[in-house]
Amino acid sequence: MFGYVIINKGDMKFKEFDVYQSYYCGLCRALKERHGVFGQMSLTYDMTFLVMLLSSLYEPETKMGMTKCIAHPFEKHQTRRNDYSDYGADMNVLFAYYKCLDDWNDDKKVTKLAYSKLMKGAYLRIGSAYAQKVKKIDNLMREFSRKEKAGTEDIDQLAGLFGEVMGEIFAVREDEWAENLRMLGRYLGKYIYLLDAYEDVEEDIKKNRFNPFIKRYENPDFDEEVGTILTMMMAGCSQEFEKLPIIENIEILRNILYSGVWYRYDVVRKKREVKGQETKNA
Repeated sequence: MFGYVIINKGDMKFKEFDVYQSYYCGLCRALKERHGVFGQMSLTYDMTFLVMLLSSLYEPETKMGMTKCIAHPFEKHQTRRNDYSDYGADMNVLFAYYKCLDDWNDDKKVTKLAYSKLMKGAYLRIGSAYAQKVKKIDNLMREFSRKEKAGTEDIDQLAGLFGEVMGEIFAVREDEWAENLRMLGRYLGKYIYLLDAYEDVEEDIKKNRFNPFIKRYENPDFDEEVGTILTMMMAGCSQEFEKLPIIENIEILRNILYSGVWYRYDVVRKKREVKGQETKNA
């Protein structure tokens, strides 16, 4: 359910990409140091956005460094790391744990079950460090899972629950910006859930898995309908973002929210349009 909150590299300056990559590498280092190699394997671009957002808003002391890694063993890369890198690493692992359990429940993937067991210790440490937040997220995820297993067709309810989870993660502290961050996270969480369901609907139909869009999929206006809903979600998300007093990295963050998040939707829609045209011509 992740990999949607990414940059549009083609519309980004080289210097901006280097800054973005340095936060990504900083998050990667934080994952490895806090949760080991298995934690590092859960690295996502989605949490890189969160780290950059919180860093740009709160402007903490950020340490610059250079590092090599398995992905780039022959040259060093710049890293930017601060307290929000560590927070993002913890939230990244938390979601990786939930995702493994979800994949196990859906498809009985033994590898995912094994990975969740490897991550269990990290999950417990995170639960101890952010007790109130993780307790709330756990309750929301259990309700979310219960609704999906029941096969509910209320898309708004399901997206809303996932949005609540993301809202809790984005609201890192209870201060004057907490509600804006919480609302931004809610809209973005809804967008992620809906786009994930949109992308997976054909495969879910074939594998007889739950997807809230299955009954709507045959509607000739399905793609337009989903596009409209997603646009509404990102409009709300962007509105909350623009209320925040962010100056540093503003163009990178806007690149993600106004352009990057649409990449996967555009790919899926174009693929289906081509497939539909080929079916008509057959």
